[in-house]
Amino acid sequence: MKTFGVVVHQHRDEALALGRRVADWLRGAGHLVRLLPEDAPALGLDELAVGPDEFVAGLDLAISVGGDGTILRTVHLVAPADVPVLGINAGHLGYLTAVEPPDMEEAVRRFLAGEHSIEERMQLDVTVDAPSGDVAPGAHVALNEASVERTPSGQTTRLRVDIDGTYFTTYTADGLIVATPTGSTAYSLSARGPIVAPGHRALLLTAVAPHMLFDRTLVLEPRTIMRLTVDNYRPASLVIDGEPQGVLSEGDSVVCTASARPARFVRFEARDFHQILKTKFGLNDR
Repeated sequence: MKTFGVVVHQHRDEALALGRRVADWLRGAGHLVRLLPEDAPALGLDELAVGPDEFVAGLDLAISVGGDGTILRTVHLVAPADVPVLGINAGHLGYLTAVEPPDMEEAVRRFLAGEHSIEERMQLDVTVDAPSGDVAPGAHVALNEASVERTPSGQTTRLRVDIDGTYFTTYTADGLIVATPTGSTAYSLSARGPIVAPGHRALLLTAVAPHMLFDRTLVLEPRTIMRLTVDNYRPASLVIDGEPQGVLSEGDSVVCTASARPARFVRFEARDFHQILKTKFGLNDR
């Protein structure tokens, strides 16, 4: 008997139907299934709800049913315990998902039979150093990126960047994004950052709408330590993997470097990153 955790996109009917289907299938096969308290009512399986700590304890596999946002939610929950994630695509782009809905049960069978590999993706350690007290100090982990950007009603922000303890420059921009290779196809891409194959380990620093001549992304070694500091009276929002963390004031900083703990994904065949890009972007053969 194995223990499975199922995480679903609560506002997508296809994800809910698939989540209920895989939960019923696993229980019928004699396995233990856990759901998060916020997901269980949407699936009509309240009896399977457990708290986050119990959800992760002794978990063999986390099944994410949704899109990349659901994957991020799942990874944040289980990666600290080195639990692998299997992504079922019930979203739009699905860069991180491995399996389409018709193949869901077969994918789980193959996992149980050991017919899979584990792909590791670099994550980002993000530490908040906020003397203002407006954002709680502490450490976070991101799979895609951390961004410091102007508030919705604000003007451009000024952000000082120090690299490995040495002053680099001060950006005047709508914001700065520190991304992983996985995150290179997320927010960083929309800011015209480079696309980096996800097997690499690197840090990407990309400016959002910079008001300066220097507008190129920096691609740095993973062991690099970057400090981003709000450099004037205009506040800036801190967002980690799409989740707002609060507003940074003048003198507040965010420190980013590669995490020692990767996210782990279940794979069944070698993934051709170039073909995934062609498919997701609708690129044609010429």
